[in-house]
Amino acid sequence: MDMFYDICVLIKKAGKTVQGRRQTGIMADRMTREQRHICMSHIRGKDTRPELVVRKSLFAAGFRYRLNVRSLPGSPDIVLKKWHTVIFVNGCFWHGHRGCRLFSLPQTNRRFWEDKIDRNIRRDAAVQARLVALGWKIIVIWECELDPARHYAEDGHSRVSRRDITLADLPQRIMDCAAAYENERKTRLEIRKEAKEQRLASECRRKMLAGEIKERYHIPGRIVKESQQETGQEPYEPVG
Repeated sequence: MDMFYDICVLIKKAGKTVQGRRQTGIMADRMTREQRHICMSHIRGKDTRPELVVRKSLFAAGFRYRLNVRSLPGSPDIVLKKWHTVIFVNGCFWHGHRGCRLFSLPQTNRRFWEDKIDRNIRRDAAVQARLVALGWKIIVIWECELDPARHYAEDGHSRVSRRDITLADLPQRIMDCAAAYENERKTRLEIRKEAKEQRLASECRRKMLAGEIKERYHIPGRIVKESQQETGQEPYEPVG
């Protein structure tokens, strides 16, 4: 996961600064290929600052969780098993957060980065589809949503940051996911119950009909047995 400010720090350590006007989707690159490789290779894939911020907030709110569970598709950053919810804390650059100020492609080897980010986006979509199929609810928190910069609220007096708003809303989002999972579970149980009742009723009607046919007509046992094998039905004793 990508932290834009981490990239900036690494760039400064390399002896270069990002200069020039930013354009949409383009970042003025003042680094050589070697320097760019060094900076990108030092970006961590887990235990990033935004992840730690989210973990600390969840723990303070009373939630307990597991980290990077490898048995689940995509090894989610945070797994709340009790709430049937997983959380991904995505870096805006690495996961292609379109329209975000933190998502801008380097001009150096631009085609490589475009292909890499597109692959990451497709992979994320596939991972989320697999998790949904397994019954998990998904929350995605973007790096820009944890921006600590404070701005005036709508009342014009208090100053709040996107981080404060995101973390304050997170417990309710988890509860909503848990409620949605429970509703879906109940719906699945009702559907299964109805299907079982219909199957039992159909089986009962079939046996009664077979018994009535046997009373009225004489059908050799060989024909009955072959018919049952062709239709995949279990042998039964006709109702007299």
